[in-house]
Amino acid sequence: MRFFTVFDVVENKAKQLGHTEKEMYDFFKKLKVKKKDLLIYKDNGIIPYEENILSGILSYLEMSKVELELTLGRVPSGFDEAFLKNTKEIAKLLEESMKKEEAAEGNSQKALQPPPFYSSKLGNLYNGDCLELFKVVPDASVDCIFADPPFNLDKEYDEGVSDKISFSGYLDWYFKWIDECVRVLKPGGSLFIYNIPKWNTYLSEYLYGKMNFRNWIAVDMKASLPIQNKLYPAHYSLLYYVKGEKPKTFNPQRIPLQTCPHCGKEIKDYGGYKNKMNPNGVTVSDVWSDIFPVRHKNSKNRKFNELSVKLLDRVISMSTNEGDVVLDPFGGSGTTFAVSELLGRKWIGFELGNCEIIKERLENKDKDKALFEKVYEEKNKLFPDKVKELRKKNGLWLAEDFQKGSLDENNAEDDKKAEKAVEENESDEQNIQTELKLS
Repeated sequence: MRFFTVFDVVENKAKQLGHTEKEMYDFFKKLKVKKKDLLIYKDNGIIPYEENILSGILSYLEMSKVELELTLGRVPSGFDEAFLKNTKEIAKLLEESMKKEEAAEGNSQKALQPPPFYSSKLGNLYNGDCLELFKVVPDASVDCIFADPPFNLDKEYDEGVSDKISFSGYLDWYFKWIDECVRVLKPGGSLFIYNIPKWNTYLSEYLYGKMNFRNWIAVDMKASLPIQNKLYPAHYSLLYYVKGEKPKTFNPQRIPLQTCPHCGKEIKDYGGYKNKMNPNGVTVSDVWSDIFPVRHKNSKNRKFNELSVKLLDRVISMSTNEGDVVLDPFGGSGTTFAVSELLGRKWIGFELGNCEIIKERLENKDKDKALFEKVYEEKNKLFPDKVKELRKKNGLWLAEDFQKGSLDENNAEDDKKAEKAVEENESDEQNIQTELKLS
């Protein structure tokens, strides 16, 4: 296993030595290194700066600081040039080691195609470990992957499935299935990873050089409790990467203009540019503040976390077309597959836990159809019908006013003022530049 934290390297050494947890901490206690000093390095990749802590760790590991950095998969500071000069020798050693590992593990054996747990006209759901199930998916055969993996927050799910493992164990597992995602995606295929920012920072670094970064999407979720001595966590991160230079499919998504729920007036003042607003709505940015958590029992398909239909509709509609293949390696409640069915996308799904929930959901689509209709009441509209009626009542402008060419005099005047302001700003900038040159 690859190591990412000093604490995990220490724990692994304790196992090799046959030490209990108490014996391990007793060793450090003799060196005046406290348990709490070691635990600081359990959930981060920092190498200790304190000389006594670092010295104690290196003593227990029986290695130098350079060896410790190499064990953590890093080129030690100051050795970059030496590393680059010896890349051929290093590559030869790594290739020989890889061949031995492949021979020992029998990686050349082809995986058998397991029977699907459930099938529809559009997709197949498999019950099992995603790392095993990925083996049966051909190279470059998927158009879009959406993954919402466990967040490693010590939660218990159906059938005893837990998501609490060591820092290094989690990232090691994470990177293995990410490599599989890269393999099965078509050129131009899209990858979306939904997680807490902490883990996606490590993932974005890992994906650098493997895929092309598109966006870090902040999905606004002000639902968690404040954490002492930290900023209030108010978003999940949705990483968006593409295999190759650009996505083979990108369908812009549009949402309504933000308006006051009481009077219907637009919250942001667009001045004289109202006539330039797209009647189909505002283009979605990389901050999604209109996605709400699924908490009401009437909307949920299981007692655990569930993603909204709106989120998956946006992701799948944006990155695929009808008939494309969508893959989700962590099926959960089956939202990805339900939305794929409603959008006419083919799909492949994996789920380690309870698949009966997903099967029942896909066989009874009425609830998802109703949720889908609600999503499309507001999608690709500058003003939803209810907002439009409120704005009419209060004498506010509508997109139809400009489309019909009935732009009133006040709005025309606003346009002239805006143009004049731009001209004045440009003139001011030119005067400033002239003064600077003269001075």
